Amino acid sequence: MVLRRADVVDGALELLDAEGLDGLTMRKLGAALNVQGGALYRHFPSKEALLDAMAERLLAGVGAPLPAEMPWLDQCREMAERLRVQLLSRRDGARVVAGTYVSGPNTMTAGGRAIELLSSVGFPPEEAAWITFAFFYFVLGHTIEEQALVRLDPAHGWEARLAEAQPVPSPALASAMLAMAKADPAERFRYGVRLFLAGVERRLEELRADGTSGV
Repeated sequence: MVLRRADVVDGALELLDAEGLDGLTMRKLGAALNVQGGALYRHFPSKEALLDAMAERLLAGVGAPLPAEMPWLDQCREMAERLRVQLLSRRDGARVVAGTYVSGPNTMTAGGRAIELLSSVGFPPEEAAWITFAFFYFVLGHTIEEQALVRLDPAHGWEARLAEAQPVPSPALASAMLAMAKADPAERFRYGVRLFLAGVERRLEELRADGTSGV
């Protein structure tokens, strides 16, 4: 059977689920696909190139059309939810995407959709791009931490870590950290999205008051 580029990406994502990002190597992937290493390098000259392709696959659907009647802030929330779901769909998915700079259709469509949405409500294109990347970084960072917490040894969770902390944390800090650790990650994510978008909405109000909004 001829090994296709898509087969390599499929195998890499399956190996990612089984071994995690740290266990994903070209040697292990070759063994999993029952091919020699050289067969992989015909499709991907380096592991970095393979990670780019995996990141591009993970962003599938994030930039799909949004309902035109949906308010723009709700559209932003929807895109954030889509991105988080896609990153969580694979073990260490957020770490795979972090640090990649992909120009594939899934990635470009997602970024373009967000920038066009923000531009349509009055942000200058350059500022729309800055907001888009800042929002992306929030989602990515939150999801990296969310996936890392899954791997945390329950026997050495936050309660144990706080008990060992030096200097001894104040009661307020200890209470806050425990509350955060016990909270539903999805609830914390949506709180962060609301907080971020409240700032974006306030910035748009400033632009409109200054007469520098594009709308």
